[in-house]
Parts: sequence; C-alpha cells; structure tokens
Amino acid sequence: MRRRSRKRTSSSYFPCEIEKFATDIKDFFQSSPDVTSKQFEHQGQKIIVIFINYMVEKENIYKHIIHVMQQSDEEWNTESLMNKIPISGGELRSSLKEIGEDLMMGSVAIYIEGQEHCITYGVPQLEQREPDRAETESLIFGPKIAFTESIQTNLNIIHWRLDNPSLVTEKFIIGNEIPTEVRLVYLKSIANDENVKEMRRRLNKLQTDDVLESSVLTQYIDDNSYSIFPQLYVTELPDRFCYEIKEGKIGVMVDKSPSAVIAPINFFSFFESTEDLYTRWYMGTFIRLMRLIAMFLSITLTPFYVAALTFHYEFIPTALLVSLGHSRSRVPFPPLLEALILEFLIELIREAGARLPTKVGQTMGIVGGIVIGQAIVQAGFTSNILIIIVALSTLASFTVPSYLMGSAIRIMRFPLIIMAGFWGFIGIFYSYALILIHVVKQQSLKRPYFAPIYPFRYKDLNNSILRIPFHQSNYRAASNMPKDKKRYEEPSNTKKPDIEE
Repeated sequence: MRRRSRKRTSSSYFPCEIEKFATDIKDFFQSSPDVTSKQFEHQGQKIIVIFINYMVEKENIYKHIIHVMQQSDEEWNTESLMNKIPISGGELRSSLKEIGEDLMMGSVAIYIEGQEHCITYGVPQLEQREPDRAETESLIFGPKIAFTESIQTNLNIIHWRLDNPSLVTEKFIIGNEIPTEVRLVYLKSIANDENVKEMRRRLNKLQTDDVLESSVLTQYIDDNSYSIFPQLYVTELPDRFCYEIKEGKIGVMVDKSPSAVIAPINFFSFFESTEDLYTRWYMGTFIRLMRLIAMFLSITLTPFYVAALTFHYEFIPTALLVSLGHSRSRVPFPPLLEALILEFLIELIREAGARLPTKVGQTMGIVGGIVIGQAIVQAGFTSNILIIIVALSTLASFTVPSYLMGSAIRIMRFPLIIMAGFWGFIGIFYSYALILIHVVKQQSLKRPYFAPIYPFRYKDLNNSILRIPFHQSNYRAASNMPKDKKRYEEPSNTKKPDIEE
C-alpha cells in the first residue's frame, strides 16, 4: 500500500506538558468547539484523549480506550498502550501536523505526559447509505446494485464479486488541503504491469488541493484534457467494474464518490453494456451495432438537412422537396439558423428536465416537447420536418450507455451543423475526416483509443463491436496487453459441447 500526503515535520514536538498539547491542538483547529479533550490521571500519570466530536464513534473511544486505561492497575507507556488497546491500526505520531491530519480523518489522539510520541487510532464515524439501484446506467437484465459514497462499502462489494487472491487494492492519499483516499484496483495475475505502473505514476504525480469525485480525477489523469471524447470510463455499476477488471484492465476508486474509473478504454467501450452479456449473443451484437448506427445518425441527420436545403436541393426527391417547401414557406430563417435554434431549444428542455425533481422533470420533458414544438411550428419559427429530424437525433443520442460519451455526441452536432450551413456536404465530410483523425490519434493510458479498428485486430472485435458466443470467445482483448491472454483453455473440439441427458 502507498500513502501520499503533505510533507511531514521532521522535528519532534514531544515530550511536552498536557496543557500545552491541548492548547496547541485547539489552536491548530482555530479554536473549533468540536475539538473535544478528556484529561485524567492514572497511577500518577497525566493522560489526555483528544478527538473531533462529529468525526468519531464516541462509544468506541469511551469503551475501548478510556475505560481500558482507567480500569488497569499498570503504569502506562507508549509501547504497553499500543499492545493493550483493543483497536487495530494504532500509529505513533511526533508532530502536531501529523496528529491534526489524523484527527481530520476520524482518529483519536492519546498522549501520556513525558512520552516521546502520541498515539492515534482510527475510529471514524462513517455516514453512508445502503447500496441502491443505479440511476444513470439502468439495466433490464443483470445486477441492479450500484456503488455508494463509502469507499469501504465499495471495496466490500468488489471483494464479494471478485473472490480472487490476486486482487490488489493499492491505497493512495491525494489532496494537499483535503486528503482523500484513492484505491488502485487490479488483478495481479492478469493486468499488464506497464498499465499499472503508468496509472500509479499519474496518481503519485497528481498535485491538487482536493479530489472531489471520480469524474474530477479523470480530468486530472487522462491522456488529453483538450479532447471532447472521454478517455477513461466512469461507471456506477460494480458488475461493469468487475467485468473490466477480469478482462485485464485496472480500476480507480475515490472515497466519497459513488462511481469508479476504468482504464485503459477504447472508443467502442462507451457503446458497450454488461447487459449485452446477459442476453443472447445475436441480440447483444444487434444492440451494439444499433448504438453505433444511432450515434452516426445523431450527428448526421440535422447537418444533412441543413446542407441539403442550403446547397444541394438535387439530392432531395421531388415529392419530398414539395413537402419541404410547403413546410418552410412561413419560416423566416435560413436552414442553418433554424436548426441551431431548435437544437438549442431541445438542449434547454433536456437540461431543465434533468435538474428538476424526478416527477416534475418527466412532465416537463413530455409536455414541454409537445407544447413548445407545436407552438414554434405554428408560429413559423421552424418546419415540421426539422422537428422530426431533431427528435430522431435526440432519441439516437440517448442510446449511448455512457453519459459522458452521449454529452460529447450532443456537443459535436453544433459544429457539424455550422460546417454544413457554410460549406454543405463538403463541410460535413471534412468534419468527419477531422473527427476520425482526432479519434485515431487519441490514447487511453498510452494504449490505442480506436482499437480494434486502428490498429486492426480482428480477434478483438468480439470485445468491442461484436458479441460472439461465449464458447468461441476464450481470448481477452489484446489491446489491453493482459498477462493472461486466455479466459480458459481452448478445448480440442471447438464446437459447443452436447448436453447429456
């Protein structure tokens, strides 16, 4: 296990008088009224116990520390106290900064006057909720349990699902002002050592005051912070997290965050779901391909509408052209401005529905879309056909399981619409070329982001675009460079074994 924190003071603060120690601790916390201290004498020794009132389990302090010390007849010192207190994880501290940091993490400090060290024990009072259903990554089949804000609860779930002795959970403390526990999770027998070293290096190198959440951490450690595409996968589903760990990837968990990070990842991973594994292989393949097609339609339909009506009328069938002309007869705006207004309006409705309470948000999305859509058509701000196209584009963007990738697709539509309005189909295909070049150049933890298409590995198609039967998919994705490439030993007869009666 590793621990990063602020620099420690080399000079020892102890020994000192009990009263001075209590005063200095109070000053360290700006005379906070929540800093509680209890002084008592035992066998002629002065002893003080200090803790922050709302950070600790006070029952454990009085029962397992103060009561044990007062009931004993022996004379206490640092060594004997470490052996007799029935709480694990005692630490010897020699500076106020160390003690203060421990107290902020939910520890209790014990000092016997005249001793060279103070002892701290971790007895935090954990405020946590029970594991519940996932909110943003909903599933029809498979486990419904989601991560919580407690890293201890999340680790318990991971160990429960990955009952493997090679499971490693390295500990880091990141944050100069507000230290936060971060765990690096991987299977030592499968995960590539270079991937582990690279993630460990990035976590050790990270300098920040605070890590608010897993999504914030990804912005510090991803390969290209200026890219619109996410390069690390953030999930709230333990089954997705554990599946990726078994495939040779590595995970990162942050305390007080209900989600975890997976790396390395590729572009097509954002269109996968563990639900694809819980259905038949042909259904899983169909759904994955449908999501990719939906993504393409989401960023294509509205720009093609703008380009066709602005520059390329010859591409529109005559019957449809008449309908378009009649629909746009009252619209005072050019197709470019018309499309941008409607796309922006749809984003407003979607954002308002997401921020409002659940029941009100659902009503806002349905009623707002119908009422406002009908009103703007009657007012002549847009055409009926564009309403249909934008609605289809919006629905297509919702098929992406990852919220981050879905947001990237939503944003990409706007520059594509602008390019279509100025340069027509040439602007659209030029934008596609730029997007493709950008995606091909990206990396995730220094691994190719557009694998298995570039570099092309046909065996890895099963782990990204396709979902072939389990008895034919015994190799892990080579893009992750796992130590153990095989999920299981391939039998001599590759046909699916017959089931005996």
